[in-house]
Amino acid sequence: MDMALPVVNATAAVLARVSAAFNAPFARAVVFGVHIDGHLVVEGLLIAVIVFQLSRKSYKPPKKPLGEKEIDELCDEWEPEPLCLPIKDGARIDTPMLESAAAPHTTIDGKEVINFASANYLGLIGNEKIIDSCVGSLEKYGVGSCGPRGFYGTIDVHLDCEAKIAKFLGTPDSILYSYGISTIFSVIPAFCKKGDIIVADEGVHWAVQNGLHLSRSTVVYFKHNDMASLANTLEKLTRGNKRAEKIRRYIVVESIYQNSGQIAPLDEIVRLKEKYRFRVILEESHSFGVLGQSGRGLAEHYGVPIDKIDIITAGMGNALATDGGFCTGSVRVVDHQRLSSSGYVFSASLPPYLASAAVSAVSYLEGNPSVLADLRSNISFLHKELSGTPGLEISSHVLSPIVFLKLKKSTGSSNTDIDLLETIAERVLKEDSVFIVASKRSPLDRCKLPVGIRLFMSAGHTDSDISKVSSSLKRVSASVPMIPVAAHTCKHFEK
Repeated sequence: MDMALPVVNATAAVLARVSAAFNAPFARAVVFGVHIDGHLVVEGLLIAVIVFQLSRKSYKPPKKPLGEKEIDELCDEWEPEPLCLPIKDGARIDTPMLESAAAPHTTIDGKEVINFASANYLGLIGNEKIIDSCVGSLEKYGVGSCGPRGFYGTIDVHLDCEAKIAKFLGTPDSILYSYGISTIFSVIPAFCKKGDIIVADEGVHWAVQNGLHLSRSTVVYFKHNDMASLANTLEKLTRGNKRAEKIRRYIVVESIYQNSGQIAPLDEIVRLKEKYRFRVILEESHSFGVLGQSGRGLAEHYGVPIDKIDIITAGMGNALATDGGFCTGSVRVVDHQRLSSSGYVFSASLPPYLASAAVSAVSYLEGNPSVLADLRSNISFLHKELSGTPGLEISSHVLSPIVFLKLKKSTGSSNTDIDLLETIAERVLKEDSVFIVASKRSPLDRCKLPVGIRLFMSAGHTDSDISKVSSSLKRVSASVPMIPVAAHTCKHFEK
């Protein structure tokens, strides 16, 4: 206001001088009987100038069409962006091809090998009762359903499978998905929306990460399987934050982490969930049919009531040796997904014979609980046999069917680490006919945990299988330098 006052005064003074100059000669002017003062002339001129400026057309340079030569030159210079990132030098995209069932013993390139690369935990691949149920289902229903569940794709065996899983786990209801990996990344965005808060373990695998991304929620990660870090994260998010009390809040964890083989401490997670009023989404693809006295998963393993867990998901391609996935929980949780979960609503329903296989597999587990003892015995024996492996150490839990071997000393580069591990895996396959895999990760995978070699244990493995993979790993790893090496050295190993 103080700065504007001098400007107003100066403007008034200028107008007064101009008016005085024009008032003298025109003071006595009369036009059609009307006396004309000088300031009216000035104001009239100003109005005329304003009208003239407003009526002028803005300048536009004339358009000159491009000639054919100019068009050709522009087309030659244009370089479209690539549809996908180029494959890096040395990246390996060739994988061994199985020529028979992915059982504990399989065939690769015409040669029988011991298979530690398939998550056939209960050894049910090739089980005669499951095969018979699939054959009967194929004869009755055909192969596919040719429609989503909500559009004439629901077959009675789907409902039987959902009821069987719910009864086995002791939950009110379950829902089937057509594809195992799509289960978790359809379930998360079905419940978690923009503005919600999700607290997730930093070690969750890519399918969980994808679900977190699709939800558009605010995602906060805590240190891998670290309950102190989880407690601190929940405390920071809720302390003095009145807004946090009014929005949905979730904790997302895996029961057995695919990227480490560690087991989540569910009892502590439930305690923190109840203290800070969060909901829990538990991914049980590697613990369903494995953990607990009867294979009912992480809740049975820790003795936690199943209703303490809000949402449970699992793929059926591991312990049950079929395909598809399921989500289980309250009737309200299940019914919401039938209208809001993209993987359920828009996908053709699970082929009926795969649902029949799942029903038969759960029945087998109920009638043969000793298979779990066989699996745990094999895991324990493998841990014992692998002790002292040069350059490698086991980082997985002693009850995890994923026996995870990582480098004792990283080279400092994840890419170099994976090159070393893949070199070991390739030599073990080539020299000793034992099929193992390194934990490759997609460029989209945000997990920062150390890479390693994953051995998938099966109840169908024998002691001689386990002894052979252990001795092979020890021999090969002893001949591969587990120290920081240059990139060309790793390429030398590839040759």
